[in-house]
Amino acid sequence: MAKDKNKDKKKEKGSKKSGKAPAPLRELLRIPEGERVDLSQYAADATPAGPPDKATGVLATARMGERLADLQERLYAASTAGDRRRVLLVLQGMDTSGKGGTVKHVIGPFNPSGCRIKAFKTPTPEERSHPFLWRIMRALPLPGEIGIFDRSHYEDVLIARVHELAPRRQLGRRYGQINRFEQSLTDDGVTVIKCFLHISYEQQRRRLLERLDNPDKHWKFNPGDIAERALWPAYQEAYEIALERCSTAHAPWYLIPADRKWYRNWAISSLLLEHLDELDPQYPRGDFDVDLARKQLLGDGGA
Repeated sequence: MAKDKNKDKKKEKGSKKSGKAPAPLRELLRIPEGERVDLSQYAADATPAGPPDKATGVLATARMGERLADLQERLYAASTAGDRRRVLLVLQGMDTSGKGGTVKHVIGPFNPSGCRIKAFKTPTPEERSHPFLWRIMRALPLPGEIGIFDRSHYEDVLIARVHELAPRRQLGRRYGQINRFEQSLTDDGVTVIKCFLHISYEQQRRRLLERLDNPDKHWKFNPGDIAERALWPAYQEAYEIALERCSTAHAPWYLIPADRKWYRNWAISSLLLEHLDELDPQYPRGDFDVDLARKQLLGDGGA
Protein backbone atom coordinates (compact mmCIF):
# COMPACT_ATOMS: atom_id res chain seq x y z
CA MET A 1 0.00 0.00 0.00
CA ALA A 2 1.29 3.43 0.89
CA LYS A 3 5.03 3.80 0.93
CA ASP A 4 7.28 4.61 3.86
CA LYS A 5 5.70 5.21 7.28
CA ASN A 6 2.09 4.78 6.13
CA LYS A 7 2.92 1.34 4.82
CA ASP A 8 4.70 0.44 8.06
CA LYS A 9 1.78 1.58 10.18
CA LYS A 10 -0.65 -0.58 8.24
CA LYS A 11 1.58 -3.60 8.62
CA GLU A 12 1.70 -3.04 12.37
CA LYS A 13 -2.06 -3.40 12.65
CA GLY A 14 -1.80 -7.15 12.23
CA SER A 15 1.57 -7.68 13.87
CA LYS A 16 2.20 -10.21 16.60
CA LYS A 17 3.81 -7.48 18.72
CA SER A 18 0.50 -5.65 19.00
CA GLY A 19 -1.20 -8.74 20.39
CA LYS A 20 -4.26 -7.99 18.28
CA ALA A 21 -5.91 -10.06 15.55
CA PRO A 22 -5.02 -8.99 11.99
CA ALA A 23 -7.26 -6.21 10.71
CA PRO A 24 -9.74 -7.11 7.96
CA LEU A 25 -8.17 -6.60 4.56
CA ARG A 26 -10.77 -4.02 3.66
CA GLU A 27 -9.50 -1.84 6.51
CA LEU A 28 -5.98 -2.00 5.07
CA LEU A 29 -6.96 -1.33 1.44
CA ARG A 30 -9.78 1.18 1.92
CA ILE A 31 -9.35 4.77 0.79
CA PRO A 32 -10.54 6.74 3.86
CA GLU A 33 -13.47 9.04 3.27
CA GLY A 34 -12.39 12.60 2.60
CA GLU A 35 -8.67 11.81 2.52
CA ARG A 36 -6.45 13.37 -0.12
CA VAL A 37 -5.10 10.74 -2.51
CA ASP A 38 -1.61 10.80 -4.01
CA LEU A 39 -1.15 7.64 -6.06
CA SER A 40 2.60 8.14 -6.20
CA GLN A 41 2.64 7.26 -2.49
CA TYR A 42 1.20 3.79 -3.09
CA ALA A 43 3.52 1.05 -4.29
CA ALA A 44 1.88 -0.90 -7.12
CA ASP A 45 3.99 -3.98 -6.34
CA ALA A 46 3.16 -4.03 -2.61
CA THR A 47 1.45 -7.03 -0.99
CA PRO A 48 -0.22 -5.65 2.19
CA ALA A 49 -1.29 -8.47 4.52
CA GLY A 50 -0.80 -10.91 1.65
CA PRO A 51 0.80 -14.36 1.50
CA PRO A 52 4.62 -14.43 1.53
CA ASP A 53 5.08 -15.48 -2.10
CA LYS A 54 3.32 -16.24 -5.37
CA ALA A 55 2.95 -20.00 -4.86
CA THR A 56 1.36 -19.53 -1.46
CA GLY A 57 -0.87 -16.77 -2.79
CA VAL A 58 -2.13 -18.82 -5.73
CA LEU A 59 -2.91 -21.74 -3.41
CA ALA A 60 -4.69 -19.48 -0.91
CA THR A 61 -6.83 -17.97 -3.67
CA ALA A 62 -7.80 -21.41 -4.95
CA ARG A 63 -8.77 -22.52 -1.45
CA MET A 64 -11.06 -19.51 -1.08
CA GLY A 65 -12.96 -20.61 -4.17
CA GLU A 66 -14.99 -23.29 -2.41
CA ARG A 67 -16.10 -20.94 0.36
CA LEU A 68 -16.95 -18.20 -2.15
CA ALA A 69 -19.01 -20.61 -4.26
CA ASP A 70 -20.92 -21.76 -1.17
CA LEU A 71 -21.73 -18.20 -0.13
CA GLN A 72 -22.78 -17.32 -3.67
CA GLU A 73 -25.19 -20.25 -3.74
CA ARG A 74 -26.63 -19.24 -0.37
CA LEU A 75 -27.08 -15.65 -1.56
CA TYR A 76 -28.91 -16.84 -4.66
CA ALA A 77 -31.04 -19.30 -2.68
CA ALA A 78 -32.01 -16.63 -0.16
CA SER A 79 -33.35 -14.47 -2.98
CA THR A 80 -35.96 -17.11 -3.80
CA ALA A 81 -37.50 -16.38 -0.39
CA GLY A 82 -37.54 -12.61 -0.89
CA ASP A 83 -34.05 -11.59 0.26
CA ARG A 84 -33.18 -8.60 -1.95
CA ARG A 85 -29.49 -8.45 -1.12
CA ARG A 86 -26.89 -8.67 -3.88
CA VAL A 87 -23.27 -7.72 -4.53
CA LEU A 88 -21.73 -5.38 -7.10
CA LEU A 89 -17.99 -5.66 -7.73
CA VAL A 90 -16.66 -2.62 -9.63
CA LEU A 91 -13.27 -3.01 -11.33
CA GLN A 92 -11.47 0.12 -12.53
CA GLY A 93 -7.88 0.60 -13.60
CA MET A 94 -5.55 1.56 -16.40
CA ASP A 95 -5.21 -0.70 -19.44
CA THR A 96 -3.46 -4.01 -18.57
CA SER A 97 -4.18 -3.55 -14.84
CA GLY A 98 -6.04 -6.85 -14.88
CA LYS A 99 -9.77 -6.20 -14.94
CA GLY A 100 -10.40 -9.10 -17.32
CA GLY A 101 -7.92 -11.32 -15.48
CA THR A 102 -9.73 -10.66 -12.23
CA VAL A 103 -13.00 -11.80 -13.76
CA LYS A 104 -11.33 -14.98 -15.03
CA HIS A 105 -9.46 -15.95 -11.87
CA VAL A 106 -11.63 -14.58 -9.07
CA ILE A 107 -15.11 -15.20 -10.43
CA GLY A 108 -14.20 -18.61 -11.85
CA PRO A 109 -15.59 -20.68 -8.92
CA PHE A 110 -19.00 -18.99 -9.12
CA ASN A 111 -22.08 -20.45 -10.77
CA PRO A 112 -22.58 -18.37 -13.95
CA SER A 113 -26.35 -18.38 -13.47
CA GLY A 114 -25.87 -16.29 -10.32
CA CYS A 115 -23.50 -13.76 -11.91
CA ARG A 116 -24.12 -10.75 -14.09
CA ILE A 117 -20.92 -9.60 -15.82
CA LYS A 118 -20.80 -6.41 -17.84
CA ALA A 119 -17.82 -4.90 -19.65
CA PHE A 120 -18.53 -1.26 -20.44
CA LYS A 121 -17.16 -0.08 -23.75
CA THR A 122 -17.43 3.24 -25.56
CA PRO A 123 -21.05 4.40 -25.22
CA THR A 124 -23.30 3.62 -28.17
CA PRO A 125 -25.33 6.40 -29.85
CA GLU A 126 -28.38 5.26 -27.87
CA GLU A 127 -26.46 5.32 -24.59
CA ARG A 128 -25.12 8.79 -25.33
CA SER A 129 -28.69 10.01 -25.79
CA HIS A 130 -29.42 9.23 -22.13
CA PRO A 131 -27.94 10.45 -18.82
CA PHE A 132 -24.61 8.74 -18.12
CA LEU A 133 -26.02 6.48 -15.39
CA TRP A 134 -28.74 5.08 -17.66
CA ARG A 135 -26.66 2.23 -19.10
CA ILE A 136 -25.31 1.41 -15.63
CA MET A 137 -28.77 0.99 -14.12
CA ARG A 138 -29.72 -1.43 -16.89
CA ALA A 139 -26.80 -3.72 -15.98
CA LEU A 140 -27.23 -3.88 -12.21
CA PRO A 141 -27.40 -7.31 -10.50
CA LEU A 142 -30.80 -8.64 -9.50
CA PRO A 143 -31.50 -9.87 -5.96
CA GLY A 144 -29.32 -12.88 -5.18
CA GLU A 145 -26.81 -12.12 -7.93
CA ILE A 146 -23.18 -11.05 -7.90
CA GLY A 147 -22.61 -8.35 -10.49
CA ILE A 148 -19.18 -7.57 -11.91
CA PHE A 149 -18.47 -4.35 -13.79
CA ASP A 150 -15.35 -4.29 -15.99
CA ARG A 151 -15.14 -0.48 -16.09
CA SER A 152 -18.20 1.37 -14.89
CA HIS A 153 -19.94 4.70 -14.40
CA TYR A 154 -16.54 6.07 -13.35
CA GLU A 155 -15.50 6.20 -16.99
CA ASP A 156 -17.64 9.32 -17.15
CA VAL A 157 -15.35 11.15 -14.72
CA LEU A 158 -12.11 9.49 -15.87
CA ILE A 159 -11.77 9.27 -19.65
CA ALA A 160 -14.33 12.06 -19.95
CA ARG A 161 -12.08 14.28 -17.83
CA VAL A 162 -8.80 13.35 -19.53
CA HIS A 163 -10.19 13.79 -23.04
CA GLU A 164 -12.43 16.74 -22.13
CA LEU A 165 -15.57 15.00 -23.37
CA ALA A 166 -17.75 17.11 -21.08
CA PRO A 167 -17.52 20.61 -19.57
CA ARG A 168 -15.70 20.71 -16.21
CA ARG A 169 -18.80 22.07 -14.46
CA GLN A 170 -20.79 19.06 -15.67
CA LEU A 171 -18.00 16.70 -14.60
CA GLY A 172 -18.01 18.30 -11.16
CA ARG A 173 -21.71 17.51 -10.74
CA ARG A 174 -21.18 13.90 -11.72
CA TYR A 175 -19.22 13.03 -8.56
CA GLY A 176 -22.21 13.98 -6.44
CA GLN A 177 -24.56 12.11 -8.77
CA ILE A 178 -22.38 9.01 -8.44
CA ASN A 179 -22.37 9.23 -4.64
CA ARG A 180 -26.14 9.60 -4.50
CA PHE A 181 -26.58 6.75 -6.97
CA GLU A 182 -24.36 4.43 -4.93
CA GLN A 183 -26.18 5.44 -1.74
CA SER A 184 -29.46 4.44 -3.38
CA LEU A 185 -27.95 1.07 -4.28
CA THR A 186 -26.85 0.32 -0.74
CA ASP A 187 -30.23 1.45 0.58
CA ASP A 188 -31.79 -1.15 -1.72
CA GLY A 189 -29.62 -4.02 -0.47
CA VAL A 190 -26.63 -3.81 -2.83
CA THR A 191 -23.18 -4.33 -1.30
CA VAL A 192 -20.89 -2.20 -3.46
CA ILE A 193 -17.21 -3.25 -3.62
CA LYS A 194 -15.18 -0.81 -5.69
CA CYS A 195 -11.63 -1.90 -6.55
CA PHE A 196 -9.07 0.36 -8.18
CA LEU A 197 -6.37 -1.84 -9.72
CA HIS A 198 -3.23 0.21 -9.21
CA ILE A 199 -0.57 -0.63 -11.79
CA SER A 200 2.76 1.12 -12.34
CA TYR A 201 3.81 2.85 -15.54
CA GLU A 202 6.70 0.42 -16.09
CA GLN A 203 4.58 -2.65 -15.43
CA GLN A 204 2.05 -1.48 -17.99
CA ARG A 205 4.87 -1.17 -20.53
CA ARG A 206 6.00 -4.74 -19.81
CA ARG A 207 2.50 -6.12 -20.23
CA LEU A 208 1.94 -4.26 -23.49
CA LEU A 209 5.26 -5.58 -24.81
CA GLU A 210 4.23 -9.12 -23.82
CA ARG A 211 1.15 -8.72 -25.99
CA LEU A 212 3.28 -7.62 -28.92
CA ASP A 213 5.70 -10.53 -28.41
CA ASN A 214 2.88 -13.10 -28.53
CA PRO A 215 0.87 -13.28 -31.78
CA ASP A 216 -1.95 -14.96 -29.88
CA LYS A 217 -2.28 -11.77 -27.82
CA HIS A 218 -2.27 -9.30 -30.70
CA TRP A 219 -6.06 -9.17 -30.61
CA LYS A 220 -5.76 -7.62 -27.13
CA PHE A 221 -3.37 -4.90 -28.29
CA ASN A 222 -4.69 -1.55 -29.41
CA PRO A 223 -2.16 0.84 -30.97
CA GLY A 224 -4.15 3.60 -29.34
CA ASP A 225 -2.88 2.34 -25.97
CA ILE A 226 0.51 3.85 -26.80
CA ALA A 227 -1.03 7.29 -27.23
CA GLU A 228 -3.00 6.83 -24.02
CA ARG A 229 0.25 6.17 -22.14
CA ALA A 230 1.32 9.70 -22.96
CA LEU A 231 -1.68 10.84 -20.91
CA TRP A 232 -0.61 8.82 -17.86
CA PRO A 233 -0.24 11.87 -15.53
CA ALA A 234 -3.68 13.13 -16.50
CA TYR A 235 -5.24 9.72 -15.85
CA GLN A 236 -3.51 9.47 -12.46
CA GLU A 237 -4.92 12.86 -11.53
CA ALA A 238 -8.40 11.86 -12.71
CA TYR A 239 -8.26 8.69 -10.62
CA GLU A 240 -7.02 10.60 -7.57
CA ILE A 241 -9.97 12.99 -7.80
CA ALA A 242 -12.48 10.15 -8.23
CA LEU A 243 -11.02 8.22 -5.30
CA GLU A 244 -11.06 11.32 -3.09
CA ARG A 245 -14.58 12.42 -3.92
CA CYS A 246 -16.29 9.04 -4.21
CA SER A 247 -14.83 6.92 -1.40
CA THR A 248 -17.73 7.04 1.03
CA ALA A 249 -18.83 5.16 4.12
CA HIS A 250 -21.53 3.34 2.14
CA ALA A 251 -19.38 2.63 -0.94
CA PRO A 252 -15.65 2.98 -0.21
CA TRP A 253 -12.89 2.55 -2.75
CA TYR A 254 -10.28 -0.16 -2.21
CA LEU A 255 -6.83 0.38 -3.70
CA ILE A 256 -5.46 -2.95 -4.97
CA PRO A 257 -1.73 -3.04 -5.81
CA ALA A 258 -1.88 -4.80 -9.19
CA ASP A 259 1.69 -5.22 -10.44
CA ARG A 260 1.66 -8.76 -9.00
CA LYS A 261 -1.23 -10.61 -10.58
CA TRP A 262 -1.32 -13.27 -7.89
CA TYR A 263 -1.68 -10.65 -5.15
CA ARG A 264 -4.40 -8.82 -7.09
CA ASN A 265 -6.41 -12.03 -7.37
CA TRP A 266 -5.85 -12.94 -3.73
CA ALA A 267 -6.79 -9.47 -2.48
CA ILE A 268 -10.03 -9.20 -4.46
CA SER A 269 -11.03 -12.76 -3.55
CA SER A 270 -10.39 -11.90 0.10
CA LEU A 271 -12.46 -8.72 -0.12
CA LEU A 272 -15.35 -10.62 -1.67
CA LEU A 273 -15.10 -13.27 1.01
CA GLU A 274 -15.09 -10.72 3.82
CA HIS A 275 -18.19 -8.99 2.47
CA LEU A 276 -20.09 -12.21 1.75
CA ASP A 277 -19.21 -13.59 5.17
CA GLU A 278 -20.62 -10.44 6.71
CA LEU A 279 -23.82 -10.77 4.69
CA ASP A 280 -24.05 -14.41 5.89
CA PRO A 281 -26.92 -15.40 3.56
CA GLN A 282 -28.93 -18.44 4.67
CA TYR A 283 -30.71 -21.17 2.77
CA PRO A 284 -34.48 -20.63 3.07
CA ARG A 285 -36.58 -23.23 4.83
CA GLY A 286 -38.74 -25.44 2.65
CA ASP A 287 -42.45 -24.58 2.63
CA PHE A 288 -43.55 -28.21 2.19
CA ASP A 289 -43.79 -31.40 4.24
CA VAL A 290 -40.40 -33.06 3.80
CA ASP A 291 -41.46 -36.39 5.32
CA LEU A 292 -44.55 -36.57 3.13
CA ALA A 293 -42.52 -35.85 0.01
CA ARG A 294 -40.05 -38.58 0.95
CA LYS A 295 -42.84 -41.13 1.50
CA GLN A 296 -44.40 -40.24 -1.83
CA LEU A 297 -41.11 -40.73 -3.65
CA LEU A 298 -40.38 -44.02 -1.92
CA GLY A 299 -43.85 -45.34 -2.66
CA ASP A 300 -44.21 -44.18 -6.25
CA GLY A 301 -43.26 -47.56 -7.65
CA GLY A 302 -40.16 -46.31 -9.45
CA ALA A 303 -36.89 -48.24 -9.78
